Amino acid sequence: MDDREPAQPLAAPQQRSPAHGAGVQKGALGVIAFWVVIMGVLYGLMSVYLKPRAATITASGELVILKHRDGHFYADGSVNGHSVTFMVDTGASLVVVSDALARSAGVSGGTPTVFKTANGDLQGRVVEDVSITVGPIQISGVRLGVGLVGGDEDEALLGQSLLSKFDVTVSKDRMVLRPR
Repeated sequence: MDDREPAQPLAAPQQRSPAHGAGVQKGALGVIAFWVVIMGVLYGLMSVYLKPRAATITASGELVILKHRDGHFYADGSVNGHSVTFMVDTGASLVVVSDALARSAGVSGGTPTVFKTANGDLQGRVVEDVSITVGPIQISGVRLGVGLVGGDEDEALLGQSLLSKFDVTVSKDRMVLRPR
C-alpha cells in the first residue's frame, strides 16, 4: 500500500486578460513620460545655468565682463540694433559676424577681403562705420567683418576694431574694458 496522497492534477495556466497587457503598456508609457519630463526640466535648468552672465558697467564707466565656465568671455550686445552674443576674441582684428546675422542686422556692402584665420583663408567682406552695442555701451564707427562660419546666427566675435577703443585688463575671472 502506498501512503502517499494521490497526485493532484496540475492547475491550468492562468490566462492573462487583455486588460492586463494594456496595464503594462500604460505603465511603460508612464515611465517614459516621467523621464521625458525630467529631461526637459534638466535641459531648462542647464540652459539657465550655462548662459553667460551679463556684462555690467561700474560707476566709473568701466565695462566688466565675467569669465564663463568654458573659459571665454561673453557679452550680450547688438549690431545695428540686432541682438547678438559676443565672444571676446582679443586676437581677432575685427568684430566679425556671419552673413546671416549681417543680413538680419541690415548690414550690406563692404569691401571684399580674405580673412586669414587659424583654420585657413576665409572669404568675406569688411563694412565700415557700423554701430555696435556691448552691454549698455554703444560705439559707432566700428569696422565689421562679415563671413564668420560655425556657431549660431546670433553669435559674433568681438575683436580689436572695437576693443582698441578701450584699455583692456584681464584678471583671473573678469575682463575690464575702460574707455580711452
